Amino acid sequence: MAVWDDLVGQDRVTAQLAAAAQDADMYVTAAVTAGAEDRSHARFGTDEVSAATGMSGPALSTAAGPVSADVERSGEPAATGTSGTGAAVTRPGVIGSSVPQRDGATSKMTHAWLFTGPPGSGRSTAARAFAAALQCVSPDRALGAAPGCGFCDGCHTALIGTHADVEVIRTDTLSIGVKETRELVRRAQLSPAVGRWQVIVMEDADRLTEGSGNVLLKAIEEPAPRTVWLLCAPSIEDVLPTIRSRCRHLILRTPPVDAVVDVLVRRDGIDPGTAAVAARATQGHIGRARRLATDERARARRAAVLRMPLRIDDIGGCLKAAQELVDAATEDASQAAEKTDVKETEDMRAALGAAAGPGGRLPRGTAGAMKDLEDRQKKRGKRTQRDSLDLALTDLTGFYRDVLVLQLGSSVALANAEQRDVLERIARGSTPEQSLRRIEAVSACRQALDRSVAPLLAVEAMTMALRTG
Repeated sequence: MAVWDDLVGQDRVTAQLAAAAQDADMYVTAAVTAGAEDRSHARFGTDEVSAATGMSGPALSTAAGPVSADVERSGEPAATGTSGTGAAVTRPGVIGSSVPQRDGATSKMTHAWLFTGPPGSGRSTAARAFAAALQCVSPDRALGAAPGCGFCDGCHTALIGTHADVEVIRTDTLSIGVKETRELVRRAQLSPAVGRWQVIVMEDADRLTEGSGNVLLKAIEEPAPRTVWLLCAPSIEDVLPTIRSRCRHLILRTPPVDAVVDVLVRRDGIDPGTAAVAARATQGHIGRARRLATDERARARRAAVLRMPLRIDDIGGCLKAAQELVDAATEDASQAAEKTDVKETEDMRAALGAAAGPGGRLPRGTAGAMKDLEDRQKKRGKRTQRDSLDLALTDLTGFYRDVLVLQLGSSVALANAEQRDVLERIARGSTPEQSLRRIEAVSACRQALDRSVAPLLAVEAMTMALRTG
């Protein structure tokens, strides 16, 4: 199983990343070779090295130079000299400027990548797969095999999240602050400890604040010799222009429903009928489809959301439906945080040396640390509630999209085919213009939540707009 197998319906992106990983592998291999030549040169002199490599003394001395201290510490010196293919290799400033190529073409590898695509397209999956391919140490590479075997220690540890030189940054709060970003940038300047590259995967690059984005910009502008940044965001507009202009941009698309069904059946052992319903309902979002197919509570929650259009005939119904939707999201957040918050609090109290027992006193001067933990937990709760509401809004958008499909007589497959009777009832009682306005109302609610409008106010405004159309 190769590292790319979890990238569903992304053949073009997979090909680009595989080619870049191949170039990156050549780069590091040439660096090791050039470093060995430098050491031989220092030990035996120019004539002996020329005899061993078949290269003239002047040519070698022209290409060779001092080894980067940062790379030398990692055990794999910087590329200086000539690759085995005869292409020149220089010490890296920005990766990709002079990576050796078999055909002399421009390198497909660079130091910063931006993965964008709709939810469920596999942005973070693509980034983690690429990180694993960059760390591949399979001996088959010497025989011409592409990096990214999926079985070697480098691939395996990168994929499961235990590789020392692959750091995955994900936030469970609403934003990534300056303090966290500065610490991340500091770590990014270190040389790889055991791997071939230092890889940083930022799954929520769209949550960088302006200040933290400016901190990150400096690191991307002046990268360490073998540090690779992999940023993920829903769209290119979600990332600061100064950052995205310095990244290679890859656009992922929503996987076809058939491909999602195949994954659910083949890898998760889900019944084909259940898998097909879940894949259509989530419109190709693999993670949501898997949860919908395996979690009865998720199916019940979604069914309740899809009943909302039938319950907003009057103002009272609108307000009640909004309250229930927000309460359900709050319950999700509470359940998700219950175990995590308790364990975090206990661990923090133990680390600070609190007296034993639930009411044990904290040492003097540690109240600030506990307050910081409480603040992080509150932010995480808001993020979880926001994410739960966003799922409900996605389901509502799909519902009214299906209504519009029926009204226009389109041949596009319905995402909620099991709700066809309800969809036809709504379609007969409204116009396409009303359906479009309702879709816009759901979008406006999402935008209001992004601007930190109180969830209940935003959802109430939406349900009132859905009622009038």
